[in-house]
Amino acid sequence: MGAVVADDGPSGVKAPDGGWGWAVLFGCFIITGFSYAFPKAVSVFFKELIREFGIGYSDTAWISSILLAMLYGTGPLCSVCVNRFGCRPVMLVGGLFASMGMVIASFCTSIVQIYLTAGVITGLGLALNFQPSLIMLNRYFDKRRPLANGLSAAGSPVFLCALSPLGQILQHEYGWRGGFLILGGMLLNCCVCGALMRPLESPKKSEATKEPAEKKAKKKLLDFSVFKDGGFIIYTLAASIMVLGLFVPPVFVVSYAKDLGYQDTKAAFLLTILGFIDIFARPVCGMVAGLKWVRPRCVYLFSFAMIFNGFTDLMGSMSVDYGGLVVFCIFFGISYGMVGALQFEVLMAIVGTQKFSSAIGLVLLAEAMAVLIGPPSAGKLLDATGRYMFVFIIAGIEVTTSALVLALGNFFCIKKKSDNSQTKAAAAEREELNKSEDKTPEDAKVDSIEVEQFLKDEPEKNGEVVTNPETCV
Repeated sequence: MGAVVADDGPSGVKAPDGGWGWAVLFGCFIITGFSYAFPKAVSVFFKELIREFGIGYSDTAWISSILLAMLYGTGPLCSVCVNRFGCRPVMLVGGLFASMGMVIASFCTSIVQIYLTAGVITGLGLALNFQPSLIMLNRYFDKRRPLANGLSAAGSPVFLCALSPLGQILQHEYGWRGGFLILGGMLLNCCVCGALMRPLESPKKSEATKEPAEKKAKKKLLDFSVFKDGGFIIYTLAASIMVLGLFVPPVFVVSYAKDLGYQDTKAAFLLTILGFIDIFARPVCGMVAGLKWVRPRCVYLFSFAMIFNGFTDLMGSMSVDYGGLVVFCIFFGISYGMVGALQFEVLMAIVGTQKFSSAIGLVLLAEAMAVLIGPPSAGKLLDATGRYMFVFIIAGIEVTTSALVLALGNFFCIKKKSDNSQTKAAAAEREELNKSEDKTPEDAKVDSIEVEQFLKDEPEKNGEVVTNPETCV
């Protein structure tokens, strides 16, 4: 099972960038698919829930919001659990929670009970799987990390393409209760993915040095020193604004098409289109982010992706027929895929491997409130106005604002700070050079004596000299 030291990023362990890492990537692909696609796929059951319980759009939207809020808001709890018990046992328990929540939800008799089961319990289970899988992916990949992030993030659209029509079929054949029960059984696959998360082995140490390391790891379960990093603070602020509107269009696009008079299956097909485009956008964006010139500037590529997404929402607000919604889903899939492929890659680049397990938990906590109020507030706006146009406009403004915060904050704050630090480092190097040039003749004489003595002693140690392959002809 997972060890504490392995999850703390032991020194001397090099990321293999392959090998068993591909199995870890496969598990992360499935977990990401369930974590992000599930809250959107559940939206196909909203019409049935509205009819059965006599509620409004905003009431059903709380199901997706609670799922996402649990995924985000329990970030610090997941970080503490991972640092204490390891990734593998946490993911196994999370898989059981995710499945149990949906199974119990199939027997619920009120919307509040669904909030507690399908929302809170299943959301907690997905959170206990999602964050540890990202941490393990960060451990196993370094040079190929942008590509690995892009491939794992592709799990979201792949599962969205599959779960959306599957949910429609399950609802038609078995009703929403039978659909929830079957989906709960599918979520048990999270336990299988958790079994794949084999921790990296740390270098062998003596028992004397091993005990203090373990004690230190147990004490430091959550690292708050990341808040001293200006880049981390700017990223957290921008991401919190972004998630206010990022998840709103996928939640409401199916209901939008249904209100325009299109059949349920045709409306659900919009999510399939969005997901299909997203499948290719994420790996391609991951490959682009891994290019030598682009990787140091990933933060600006991430900002462009958010502006693209916000602009797509604004254009989508003018859709009046099915063709317009299809065009919107195509461009939203591209921009949404870019955001999904880059968001955690940028965070990894900012904080590094050692602090990532704590940083991701704190970032997800900061985003939790925004995720919780985003879709329900959009639902309230829809109930009040009866027009989807305002919902999409607000979402576009929020995502575009987050892009400006990230890009401008990085350009005016972080870049200047790094330039100043580089200037100081260069000045320190010049001082060292000046000191070395100002050596006294006595120092030079001592150095020449040491060299002569070394040359005299060297033939005597002829059999003990280790040949350096880099200097051999």
